[in-house]
Amino acid sequence: MAGIGSRLRPHTLTIPKPLTVIAGKPIVQRLVEDIASIINQSIDEIAFIIGPTSKGFPIDTKDKLLTIAKQLGAKGSVYIQEEALGTAHAIFCAKESLTGPCVVAFADTLFKADFTLDLESDGAIWVKQVEDPSAFGVVKLNDGYITDFVEKPKEFVSDLAIIGIYYFKDGNRLSKEINILIENDIRPTGEFQLTEVLETLKQEGAKFIPGKVDVWMDCGKKDPTVDTNKKILGFEYDKGSNLVAESVVLENSEIIQPCYIGEHVVLKNTKIGPFVSIGKNSLVEDSEIRNSLIQTNVKISNANLENAMIGNHVTYNGNYTSVSIGDYSELT
Repeated sequence: MAGIGSRLRPHTLTIPKPLTVIAGKPIVQRLVEDIASIINQSIDEIAFIIGPTSKGFPIDTKDKLLTIAKQLGAKGSVYIQEEALGTAHAIFCAKESLTGPCVVAFADTLFKADFTLDLESDGAIWVKQVEDPSAFGVVKLNDGYITDFVEKPKEFVSDLAIIGIYYFKDGNRLSKEINILIENDIRPTGEFQLTEVLETLKQEGAKFIPGKVDVWMDCGKKDPTVDTNKKILGFEYDKGSNLVAESVVLENSEIIQPCYIGEHVVLKNTKIGPFVSIGKNSLVEDSEIRNSLIQTNVKISNANLENAMIGNHVTYNGNYTSVSIGDYSELT
């Protein structure tokens, strides 16, 4: 999670993209919880690779991540990628944690999957069938094993896109291959990429199987992030989860489920939902809000919002609908 999240600006100017809260939980927390649920094993350690404070990562980022690991009963470790030199380089920053079986995940995507991990295989790569594979890295299969990795194919070779989640049976072996890549300065694209390592491992006889996902939710840009919030709310509501805090104050207002409404939110003369998340200590009055993601300590009035994303500590009074407003902004 060392990238600066430029596609999600202005929201990532003040907070790392993986710590963006969706339906009450940071993206990265939901990701590690999803991974824990599908591997069905205890997790010893969660290692986070972040960028330096000079690239916009707040000083308290490490503390927040260690708390997430602790909540899952795991040791937390935080490493810093000082310079953006590619995915393989980022993973190698956490080489001290690359021992034994491990899962590697890029923290800008969420997923739902029903998958039993084959501990006898050398690894697994989670994939999703997509309509336009030319925008993704894809895999080719033969007899249930992955035979080829193709980056953004111009001609059709496969529609199974790599979503950025991997299992490796031997983290030490992964670390060794990345080290060889870096020591020999092998970076055809200008950066040290994980796909180069996967290809080398395959040529050395490693067998990778596909882990297929049912739902793949992107959090890279504003519109897909709002849509991910909608899907998460739907999943939580179907499970019977109550996402409206008891301390919510309703004054001549209505909540149309599914919605997440945080602690001490006040709604006055307002209709909220469906598919709206509002963070704690917010005030919304004389407004209608649908399919939107709103963070904490926000004051909204006289608004008619749909497909909106609003950051923390924002004051908004207006008639625009599909807005994207970053933290500590005021539009009145």
